Amino acid sequence: MRFADSPDDLPDRDRVTSMSGLAFMQAVRDGALPSPPLARLLNYGVDTVEDGRVVFRGTPTFDHCNPVGTVHGGWYGTLLDSCMACAVMTRVPQGSVYTTLEYKVNIVRAIPLGTEILATGWCDHSGRSTGVAHGEIRSADGETLFATGSTTCLIMAVRA
Repeated sequence: MRFADSPDDLPDRDRVTSMSGLAFMQAVRDGALPSPPLARLLNYGVDTVEDGRVVFRGTPTFDHCNPVGTVHGGWYGTLLDSCMACAVMTRVPQGSVYTTLEYKVNIVRAIPLGTEILATGWCDHSGRSTGVAHGEIRSADGETLFATGSTTCLIMAVRA
């Protein structure tokens, strides 16, 4: 996996809008475009990209703990925000971009440190101006649900 090491490593607006959202996400998955530096910090990466579905694989470590030694809620929130919004991105047409408008997370149980997880986002709707998705974080074996989420994203056509 290749991560962006500086702002210059990130694709510029013209590069992003020159491809569909699905092609963009596939390029990140395949290493043709770098993963964001946040993914390195939070120890996750793109595992699967399909039309309307994105899966991240990650493992929380001690670096992701809150003051009482459990995985910080922001780790859950960031992974869910990212996988759900990226699922919407797979439906964004060439010439457009997206951003999260709002998201909600429900943590249902603590993730033990060192547990490999899958954060999956599914796009439920994508229109001209909005996208809606839901997601979940489960153990990599799929047996344990740790959190669920939902999001609304703004889809914007980029003007030249």
